[in-house]
Amino acid sequence: MTSRLLWALGVIVVFMVVEVVGGLISGSLALLADATHMLTDALALALAASAQFLARRPADARLHFGYRRAQVLAAFVNGVLLAILLFWIVFEAARRFMEPVEVESGLMLWVAVAGFIANVIAFFILHRPQERDLNMRGAILHVIGDLLGSAAAIIAALVIGATGWVAIDPILSIAVAVLIGVSAVRLVRETGHILLEGAPPDIDREELKKGLIAAVPQIRDVHSIQITQITPEQPRLTLHAWVADAQEAASALAAAKAFLEANYDIHYSTVQIEIGDECPDAGAQSEAETSFEVHKNQTASSGGLKAHGGAAFAGSD
Repeated sequence: MTSRLLWALGVIVVFMVVEVVGGLISGSLALLADATHMLTDALALALAASAQFLARRPADARLHFGYRRAQVLAAFVNGVLLAILLFWIVFEAARRFMEPVEVESGLMLWVAVAGFIANVIAFFILHRPQERDLNMRGAILHVIGDLLGSAAAIIAALVIGATGWVAIDPILSIAVAVLIGVSAVRLVRETGHILLEGAPPDIDREELKKGLIAAVPQIRDVHSIQITQITPEQPRLTLHAWVADAQEAASALAAAKAFLEANYDIHYSTVQIEIGDECPDAGAQSEAETSFEVHKNQTASSGGLKAHGGAAFAGSD
């Protein structure tokens, strides 16, 4: 994955220089905007490659889960940088509306075609179907922005060459900025959600609870479910599971972990097995209090399951 980023970085840097020179000579905002995209792409790809390299480092005494979240942080920074860049393009386009600039459409066309080819090459180097790595998605998003920018510059050059209508240059620049802006906001929102310890969007906590109780008969109730993500491929889960008999604790723990791995691809989980009618963390977990109040009512109405107070077991991979 790192080698793909470095190859794409080399392609982008070479054609970035070509577009900067061509944009300055021709006077095209579309070319300069695309060249600026390529500059941020070069920085983004370098950042992404560094994050991939850093993520390989093992966990240590300071970072118990390792450095893999560096990829998410790099994707977040890339999304923010891209959003700032798009604001600049919109501002510059507005200025061009008020102060039109002559554009040399012939040179603009050839440089835009060269940039388009470079971005296509970089895109196919980076792209893989069903890519989930947020770091790679952030890098690819930058390249897609350049690809659309080059396409817009080609169209603008053809229109200017045929009609002399220079306003098409900033118009298409704004259109590309809006298209990429939507994806940039989505990337920032998704990476920010992970950095804030947000739960995976594809895991429903209530469904997980019901499925676990149905699959593991030793478990009578589940509460205090907390799910976070190191990366989208690495969810982490903690939960409390209530069993009526202490002798069932070990089998319940093993069965719960097997269920989580098989049904939710959660390979690392911490399951606290509780015996009795009171959660040790009830004071800090209002949800736990509500859940155990239900247990008390059910026990009273059914004649009661004998409680073994005070015992608790915790399990983790």
